[in-house]
Amino acid sequence: MCPSCRAFVEDGANQCPYCEQQLGPRAVDQRNPADVAGGLIPHARFTTMMILIVNSALFAATVVYGMNQGNESSALGLSGPVLFQFGAKWSPAIFAGHWWRLVTAGFLHGGLLHIAMNTWALMDLGAQVEEIYGSARLLVFYFLATVFGFLASTFWSSSLSVGASAGIFGLIGAMIAIGVRHNTALGSAIRGLYIRWAIYGLLFGLLPGLAIDNAAHLGGLAAGFLAAYLAGEPGRPGSTLEKFWSATAALTLIVTAYCFLKMFLWFSTT
Repeated sequence: MCPSCRAFVEDGANQCPYCEQQLGPRAVDQRNPADVAGGLIPHARFTTMMILIVNSALFAATVVYGMNQGNESSALGLSGPVLFQFGAKWSPAIFAGHWWRLVTAGFLHGGLLHIAMNTWALMDLGAQVEEIYGSARLLVFYFLATVFGFLASTFWSSSLSVGASAGIFGLIGAMIAIGVRHNTALGSAIRGLYIRWAIYGLLFGLLPGLAIDNAAHLGGLAAGFLAAYLAGEPGRPGSTLEKFWSATAALTLIVTAYCFLKMFLWFSTT
């Protein structure tokens, strides 16, 4: 993307064909110069991979805890009490002061199929958002989508709810936002593609027999779109604006860690 006129240009181009601005390395390459762990984790999607690792670690912890509680098939389907112990969204508890569940619920999953589907979606979508918006904005979008997604779910239904899909729908919203911001043929194509993603995901949630939280999906989608539309794409590295987003991302990490600390302290006393 041209840093001057913000038009999409061919990968590797040395000059913008629209405003003739000389182009250097992509922002993502400047931010992420190499891969991590001997190439096992691509640096361009490092933040996405870290989210996936946290999700996987918590899923493993809940499965082991569930098996210790007597449920030998925990990997296929975790019980409600186990998920509640680890910080699932449950409206009565949130209204009683467990606000931290709005964050922790987004990192839990109800079974192997649930986490597999969300992992597949996040690996693809998270990499796209991280490359376009950068790691700092990705973290902020994902955090806000998770919180507002489960907040919408809290007011819509008292049912227990978990999953990364609120944050994933927020990233879909972020991709729709970039298509809305750029009134070009490519922008229109991006907008159309991710609107279809959102529609398919919401329609899937209407299938009978599936306990899917569409309220969280809609809340996450709206939060991700608004945050990304207002944020825009990254500018010059080291600028005041980019420092602001880095600080905001750091704040979201601190709040997330604090929420898990609150969960652990509550867990250890119950």
